[in-house]
Amino acid sequence: MIDNALLKKINSTATDEIFKELYGESEVDAARQRYTTLITEMLNGGNGFPEAELGDSAKNLRIFSAPGRTELAGNHTDHNRGKVLAASIQLDCVAVVRERSDNIVFFRSVGFPDVKVKLTDSSGAPDLQPKPEERGTTSALVRGIASELYRRSCKVGGFSANAMTTVFPGSGLSSSAAVEALLCRIFDSLYGEGKRSPLEIAQIGQIAENIYFGKPCGLMDQTACSTGGAVAIDFADVERPIVKQINFSAAGYVLCVVNTGGSHADLTADYASIPAEMKATAAFFGKSVLRELEKETVLNRAAEVRKALGDRALLRSLHFFDENARVDAMTAALLEMENALTSAEKQEALNRYLEMVNESGDSSWKYLQNVYSPSAPASQGISAALAMTKDFLRQQKLRGACRVHGGGFAGTIQAYIPQEAMDAYRARMETVFGSGSLTMLRIRKKGAVELFAD
Repeated sequence: MIDNALLKKINSTATDEIFKELYGESEVDAARQRYTTLITEMLNGGNGFPEAELGDSAKNLRIFSAPGRTELAGNHTDHNRGKVLAASIQLDCVAVVRERSDNIVFFRSVGFPDVKVKLTDSSGAPDLQPKPEERGTTSALVRGIASELYRRSCKVGGFSANAMTTVFPGSGLSSSAAVEALLCRIFDSLYGEGKRSPLEIAQIGQIAENIYFGKPCGLMDQTACSTGGAVAIDFADVERPIVKQINFSAAGYVLCVVNTGGSHADLTADYASIPAEMKATAAFFGKSVLRELEKETVLNRAAEVRKALGDRALLRSLHFFDENARVDAMTAALLEMENALTSAEKQEALNRYLEMVNESGDSSWKYLQNVYSPSAPASQGISAALAMTKDFLRQQKLRGACRVHGGGFAGTIQAYIPQEAMDAYRARMETVFGSGSLTMLRIRKKGAVELFAD
């Protein structure tokens, strides 16, 4: 039978306020429908949800949400202990969950293959070591997160989850980090008393992605998804990064991303080359990461770096130093906007912020070189979108900004477009990249959470 009490809670006025906070007023009805569908399927085994995987009927259903993220500044700096600006967004991965007693995790997400992971072996002992056959899959993330929680003395166990995501792979909005934060929050809430901080959840997700999934990511994505709101993060001490929540405002502009298409499936080597080349430069000077160096030290021996490592390693290292400084300057501009006494002062700070967004984009394009894969030079969707956005703003004589978004090589650009020009910009971009390729973003203040938790 359907748990009418839970469905009544979803349809209550109080829940309207929760949905407005998470998704915005215009998305309340869509959110309610999404949650209602997931709950109904989980209780009834409807729409193909396997009856054998419904979980322990004696346990209550619980509801979780983890957002995607947008990177505001700090493109490819986190893995060398740099600084970033990021924010969680209204697009999220949600799951209706029920605990089960057989140490099996069954995770169904609409549009994706089912995931089923047994956390113990035939003798009942924990089976949490990496498995080569799971590498690159969601199963690897499930096992990796469970393993790291167990290593940290947290009990782990099974659950069934019926999930749905609006943070689709390839969108550049950290779909994998959203799933990691979601899974970790589920495990922790079911079995660990919900004690893990957002930062610890982020660190656990990164370990699972690095070691079990096999992608050498930094910590920015997971931190933004787990924490919520706009955050300035300093990774100088990677074990204890400094995370400061800040107010983000770009009044008069729409923050959006344009999905240019292309798959990330074959780009792991391209992503891995960036931290590898930056760390190779650091190693040339006897250091482990670029954060331990000064820009002038590298410039003074640029000829030697070029000879030993090549030009791209030098250029990527210079990007790191400039981007790191830019994060501080952009954070300062946001604080100035918040504290401005006059509209003129606020506008001046916003203009400086937008200029630095453009500088960040140019640095990624020219120095970091992550706008397309060198193995596929004919496929340059990000480059095309950046060029079209710059041309649009120039033709319309408008102030705005754009930059590559996230890991790069394929996927999305980020743009700040004046509100009055948004319809024209959408039409221009969707003519080239397809209907629905442009997504307007809204900063959400909550990270990975259990909804309706007592």
